[in-house]
Amino acid sequence: MAESVRRVAQLIRLRPGKEAEYRALHRAVPEPVLAALRAAGIRNYSIFERDGLLLAYFEHTGDDLAADLARVAADPATQEWWRRTDPCQEPVDGAGPGAWWADAVEVFHLD
Repeated sequence: MAESVRRVAQLIRLRPGKEAEYRALHRAVPEPVLAALRAAGIRNYSIFERDGLLLAYFEHTGDDLAADLARVAADPATQEWWRRTDPCQEPVDGAGPGAWWADAVEVFHLD
């Protein structure tokens, strides 16, 4: 049986003046944070930046993305990581109440 892969892209804004801090943080993502992402079936994760806008892309190989992301969110190392990265970010319009990252809709994919 072929592995099921869901592609996810999300947007958030980088707070002005926080660019250098955000880049420095991501040069040394703690291994427990990376391990939590891997355990949740997340792979091929990248974050891109342009003109203060961050675009995250990852692939999920599990059966329940929401449950896997909830496990990541409950992870103490990830919570500490977010305490460090959240001050560098601000939601974009359309992120939804209480949401940080706004989901992007895939309109094309070349496999």
